[in-house]
Amino acid sequence: MTTNALPRIVDADTWQRELDALRSREKAATRELDATAAQRRRLPMVEMPDYTLEGEAGPTRLAEIFDGRSQLIVYNHMWFSGEEWQCPGCTGFTSQFTRLAALDDYDARFVIVTQGPIDEALAYKRRVGNAMTWYSTANSSFGTDVGAPPAGGFGVNVFLRDGDTVYRTWHTNGRGTEQLGYLHGLLDLLPYGRQEEWQDSPEGWPQVPTYTKGSGSEAIAKLYGNG
Repeated sequence: MTTNALPRIVDADTWQRELDALRSREKAATRELDATAAQRRRLPMVEMPDYTLEGEAGPTRLAEIFDGRSQLIVYNHMWFSGEEWQCPGCTGFTSQFTRLAALDDYDARFVIVTQGPIDEALAYKRRVGNAMTWYSTANSSFGTDVGAPPAGGFGVNVFLRDGDTVYRTWHTNGRGTEQLGYLHGLLDLLPYGRQEEWQDSPEGWPQVPTYTKGSGSEAIAKLYGNG
């Protein structure tokens, strides 16, 4: 028997009525997300300088990171010099993405850019079993210019390429990145949710301090990494 509080028990008809009432809110939220995406597609864009980043194969121009595609999503991974284990949030979030070839059908690519030197970044990628392609902006102002400076926060940036010219079209950080992964969406379906203390939950629901749930970077490496 669980020691946690439980939802109230009702008959099937009552449960269906309450589900239908919730469904109307869920559908409204879906329509709002559609409207938000429509507005995003109408955003203007800004031309980017001709940055050179470091990749596994050496110096790489920003336009070359598209690898022939016209659209590019960049996750700016936090990096702290000298640390064995980098940000657990970034490490855990990007560990979700293991089959990105589906983006090829949409003329798009999704990569990681970090402030860490490329050799250290690639070693960390292998240690934690990350499946994404990594680039380094350690010798470039690119990270700083798109909201992810050295020892700074994470973020997501989107770019559009027209020939050799690259434009920045969108940016988010903080909880704005949640929509890109599956984990939080799955957790929000569960009766107890994310179990973090900031959430609006019924009395007695299990709750812990924010950021104390989930695997840390070392635990992720044990699960997925090469040791």
